[in-house]
Amino acid sequence: MINVLMIEDDTEFAEILSEYLAKYNIKITNYEDPYLGLSAGIKNYDLLILDLTLPGIDGLEVCKEVVERYDIPIIISSARSDISDKVIGLQLGADDYLPKPYDPKEMYARIQSLIRRYKKSKSGDSSGTNSDSDFRIDEKRHQIFLKDEPLNLTPAEYEILLYMIKHNGYSISREQLVYNCNSLKDKGSKSLDVIMGRLRTKIGDSSRNPKYIHSVRGIGYKLVG
Repeated sequence: MINVLMIEDDTEFAEILSEYLAKYNIKITNYEDPYLGLSAGIKNYDLLILDLTLPGIDGLEVCKEVVERYDIPIIISSARSDISDKVIGLQLGADDYLPKPYDPKEMYARIQSLIRRYKKSKSGDSSGTNSDSDFRIDEKRHQIFLKDEPLNLTPAEYEILLYMIKHNGYSISREQLVYNCNSLKDKGSKSLDVIMGRLRTKIGDSSRNPKYIHSVRGIGYKLVG
């Protein structure tokens, strides 16, 4: 069973999500009071779902404190639409940002992806690459090779592809890709679409019949290979 700590003051919303995830052997323990949530033994949970609009303290402050004190994946779940909240949350160390409202299926998919990624990291393979991969990274030279052939990439293309290679085989949200790309001047989703189109061209991929970069409906992308 996956044990999830949730800090959310909308009890009806928390109950709906809890009932849905229970079908997949995911147990949610929710705290309306963020201070109680912070003292709930966070290290005993597998993942934290964190709202931002909380009584008495901003959720971003909660996120900062959890990141500084614990090693636990964090998904921010918030109705706040300010783009700066997303940027700050991810910069503070949150792993994902899921804006409300959303389908519980999407939360389930993101939980599974994050849990797999953390387990892989704990096992000692945090690079996301393996000897069977068609991609090879030379981070010292900021170079990525496909089947030993160097790819001619822009800084933004390099950062996006590097992030995907390090999370090879796992679904990655569009928000994660955008906010982990420091070279991307325009933080809109259209810029990411353009970069993905160029990357697919440079690696000889096709959006209709992809070999490497696959679109994951409702989430983002996944690199395979």
